Amino acid sequence: MNVLWVFAHPEPRSLGGALRDDGLRTLRELGHDVRESDLYAMKWNPVVDAADFGAEAGDERLVVGTTSARAHANGELSPDIVAEQEKLDWADALVVQFPLWWYGLPAILKGWFDRVFVKGFGYGVRAEDGRTVRYGEGRLAGKRAMVVLTAGAREPAMGPRGVNGALNEVLWPLQHGTLFYAGMSVLPPVPVYGADRLPAEQFAEARELLRTRLSTLETTDPIPFRTQNGGDYDDNLVLRPEHAPGATGLAVHLTQAE
Repeated sequence: MNVLWVFAHPEPRSLGGALRDDGLRTLRELGHDVRESDLYAMKWNPVVDAADFGAEAGDERLVVGTTSARAHANGELSPDIVAEQEKLDWADALVVQFPLWWYGLPAILKGWFDRVFVKGFGYGVRAEDGRTVRYGEGRLAGKRAMVVLTAGAREPAMGPRGVNGALNEVLWPLQHGTLFYAGMSVLPPVPVYGADRLPAEQFAEARELLRTRLSTLETTDPIPFRTQNGGDYDDNLVLRPEHAPGATGLAVHLTQAE
């Protein structure tokens, strides 16, 4: 496979950096072709502004969706955005690695999605019949994605009754609302808990877990999110009452909730 690894940690000598290095080495040993976007090393600009959209921005009020769609269609996006989109087009799989900060992504990584997943590329994509294709369909459909993250919390605190909330719910905006929205098949994440105080033997376990998951990157079953256009939702994109009857919450949008 062609694998793009997006890494968002400011310290290459960190636990995350060690896992990244081992992960890239593992992928190459398995015969995959690998490219990397090390956002801090690249000094990636996370801020969306008119300069992203070339001549399309002009002097008019900036409407990001409309302007980015025109710039994408006309080949006028800034070169750094185009370079990342070309990596995504090349990739069969995307690995996104980051430390969990304040229940979300480091700003530099959020800005990577904001600037790269422009309208016409990551969203706002239509089928030939005019349907909007998202949540399981879209320009990035057919690609796999997997999150690798380090978290300061211990595992029980990110379990179903943990004070921090269940991990898959914390990751819902990224895994469901971004990666799956854009069409990717999203694999279960690879978490490393208690990262600030991880003893050597647990680091070895974390490294082995990552190696195992990378060895099955092509075959692991994705998270069973419901597709938008598969018939489970009504015209208002509300789950039909015959699916997970009486239940509410994020879990109803998984087919296993039947």
